[in-house]
Parts: sequence; C-alpha cells; structure tokens
Amino acid sequence: MQKMDSRDMESPLLWGKGLKLIGPEKGVVHLATAAVLNALWDLWAKQEGKPLWKLLVDMDPKQLISCIDFRYITDALTEEEAYEILQKGSIGKKEREEQMLECGYPAYTTSCAWLGYSDQQLKQLCNEALKEGWTRFKVKVGADLEDDIRRCRVIRDIIGPEKILMVDANQRWDVPEAIEWMLKLAEFKPLWIEEPTSPDDILGHATISKALAPFGIGVATGEQCQNRVIFKQLLQAEALQFLQIDSCRLGSVNENLSVLLMAKKFQIPVCPHAGGVGLCELVQHLIIFDYISISGSLENRICEYVDHLHEHFKYPVVIKKASYMPPKDAGYSTEMKEESVKKHQFPGGEVWQKLLAAQQN
Repeated sequence: MQKMDSRDMESPLLWGKGLKLIGPEKGVVHLATAAVLNALWDLWAKQEGKPLWKLLVDMDPKQLISCIDFRYITDALTEEEAYEILQKGSIGKKEREEQMLECGYPAYTTSCAWLGYSDQQLKQLCNEALKEGWTRFKVKVGADLEDDIRRCRVIRDIIGPEKILMVDANQRWDVPEAIEWMLKLAEFKPLWIEEPTSPDDILGHATISKALAPFGIGVATGEQCQNRVIFKQLLQAEALQFLQIDSCRLGSVNENLSVLLMAKKFQIPVCPHAGGVGLCELVQHLIIFDYISISGSLENRICEYVDHLHEHFKYPVVIKKASYMPPKDAGYSTEMKEESVKKHQFPGGEVWQKLLAAQQN
C-alpha cells in the first residue's frame, strides 16, 4: 500500500475519491446534498416571497427542466418527454390551484396503528380520527402474523368497509414471506402493502407486485430509494403501484422533479412518505405542485400525515378535513423554532444534558 503523508490528505483529488466511496448519489453524500439544496430552494422561495409549491407552479417548463439532471434516466424519460408532460400540465393549472387552495390535498393518517399499541389504544385512536374526518388509515405490520390479523380486524371493524386501509411492513420480509403474509391479510382489503422487502430489491418488488395483483393489493415503496435510478428501475419493472417520494432521501427538489415526471409518464400515482421530523412540512409542497402542474389527478393519490413534532416548526402544516392545506408563508416550511434548536443541540442542549445526566446516574 502506498504510504501517505499529511500533504496527501489535503489533495482535492483524494477527497474527491473519498467522497465517491461514500456515494455517489446515495448514502451520506446524497443526504447532505439534499440538505444543502433543500435549504437553497427554501431561500429562493423566500426571496421570491412565495411558498415553494407556488414558486414551482409559476415556473415555465423550460425553467423546471433546467433544474433536472437527466443523466442515467433518458432510457425512461427524455428532456423532450418531460417538456411535453409539463406543457400538457399547464392546461387547467389555474383551476387546480384554486381547488387546492379551497379543499387541500387528501391525506392519510399513520398515527393510529403503530406496532406496540394495545387494542384499546387502537380503538381509541381510530375512533378519534374518524370524528376528525379521517377516512384513510395505515397499519404497521410484520412482527407477528396472528397479531397483525387481530389488529387489522380491530381497525377494519371500527372504520368500516368503505374506508381505505393500507399496511406497512417497513422492509421486514423476504419475497416469498411477503407474499404468503399478505395473502393472509387480504381479507381486510388493504389498498397497498408498503415496503414489503428490501428497498433495493427491484425484482423482488416486481415478484410481490405480480403475485398480489389478483387480490387487488398494490405495492408501495420509495421512502428508502436512494436516487432517481432506483425509481426508474422500479417503474420499468412494474414493481410498484404507488410511488413514495421522500423530500430528504432524494437529492432535494431537483431530483424529486425527475421522479414526479417519470411517475407521470408511467401512470403511477405518487403518494409521498412523510413519517419523519419535518417531512410533512416539506413534502406537502411537492405533492401540491405535482397535482397542479404534472399529474392533474387525485385518483388513488394521498399523502402521509403523522401528527407529532410539528410544534418545533415556525410554519407547521395545516390539516383541514383530512387534507393538507397549501402553505401560504414564503419558503419550504423547513425553518425550526430557535428555542427548539437550542434545546436539542448536541451536546450542550437541555434535552441532551438530561439524557447524558441520566446515563451517568
């Protein structure tokens, strides 16, 4: 092995190679890219005095296309095809924008049925959600089959046959196990099974998708997809029926634009992932833009909502009648309250100080 001294560590070439080893376009490098570029989009929208969704809606097709990197995806979507999609999407934009401002974008709740909740807790949370107007519910599954059957029956009995039920395995199963398990849950009429297996297994998702199609169960995935190339392959392999973008996993707004356009070309509905801190605040902008400027449809399209930790943001989401109301404040809704940031800073923040003190005791 070649010996290196301290001068080598300052070499830009060496750092470039090192970064490539923890990337490229995936992993920590891609997450960092998303953080920086999302911040720039936030600043751009604030400079224009618009919420991000409105900034995107008001951009013409050529501007939007100039923000997209088409490398590695031209076998699925060319610049010319993207331009044509955006041109067609401009028809009826004004009416769809007015509809969003009045009615909002339909959401579903994940908050009622986390693993570990007692049956009593499930019943209470589902009944409360129904009173608040929720009609779409997601249940976490995959730890124990008999437990899943019981919990799905409890929830289906409460919400009734007309409400929409989805299930989410969070990558728990091998491919044959996923199929076998979901056939046992088919009686509860789930709209989809989310993340049934490894997020990198395109062909595995395709096998699951084909096996469950006769039972009316779709496959949803995407929250762990590392880049547009994985989404391209999932679409080409007909491996999913619901595509779940993530505002922070992909390389910011830019890469999400390419995935939204590919989904439109392949006629796959986009149902974003939002089960994390600040993800609801972020992804609402992308899905509202998608409806107004790209998809033009709400059929089989819903956006995840989780009802915790919004109190830490200056511009938290607004939910009315189980729908995301379009943000009105300028920016990407990402700015956190100064007090919350201060409390959670490592290692001197109040929250960390308490945790560290407890460990020492």
